[in-house]
Amino acid sequence: MGCEAPFRLYILSDSLGETADLVARAAASQYAPGTFEVVRLATVSSAASLEEAVRSAARGACVFFYTLVDPALRRRMQEVVEEIDLAAVDILGPAIGALSEAARVQPRGERGAIRKTDRGYFQRIEALEFAVRHDDGRHPEGLPEAEIVLIGVSRTSKTPLSMYLAFKGYKCANVPLMAEVEPPAELFEVDPRRVFGLKADPDLLVSIRSQRLSELGVYARSYAEGEAVMRELDAARAVMRRIGCVVVRTDNRAIEETAQEIIRYLEQ
Repeated sequence: MGCEAPFRLYILSDSLGETADLVARAAASQYAPGTFEVVRLATVSSAASLEEAVRSAARGACVFFYTLVDPALRRRMQEVVEEIDLAAVDILGPAIGALSEAARVQPRGERGAIRKTDRGYFQRIEALEFAVRHDDGRHPEGLPEAEIVLIGVSRTSKTPLSMYLAFKGYKCANVPLMAEVEPPAELFEVDPRRVFGLKADPDLLVSIRSQRLSELGVYARSYAEGEAVMRELDAARAVMRRIGCVVVRTDNRAIEETAQEIIRYLEQ
């Protein structure tokens, strides 16, 4: 028998709680939408504030996801969980314990350390800003600065791929290719090994574009017409040949899968 919706998943942390939030949402995504509600509690900094937050929230059916770096807070959380018979998931504790035992070193117990030491965090922020600024062919003068440039006709997943790669820390730009429209000159100044052409099945593109027009309530026959799509694809292939870039399929694939293929080519 299922639980009454929404069943609450509480996020508790002595920092921002981003890790626990991500894990809770990943777990919740495996169930029907609306089954669970993720609720972040205030940041705790003492055993007293932790106990108050937990006891105030635990008044109904719920599960706690917590990330507590401070060993004293983690011990107190474990005690409270046992005292009031809570369902709780310790996200960091087992991982920290395994690392300490295997490497025979003691953790620092510093809250928010990942944001202070993880250079990748700042790289991702910078990369996301770059991707937004250079989305859909904007600011072509910045293309030579890009680590990855995606090119392709409309609806070949250029923008979603750019944002995903940016989240991975890569400065990514994307440029739409259109029949009878010359791409920006700066595109041909980029190292071909950093340019990736995106292609998809023509019939699938027609279907996606038709659906898109229907959703927008717009009529633009040539945009979703088979012959027009074929002309665009032919023109795009010609540009890709001029550049000499790697061509990657995006149809019937997850964004993550396509991105990993691009990253593998880039690292080679």
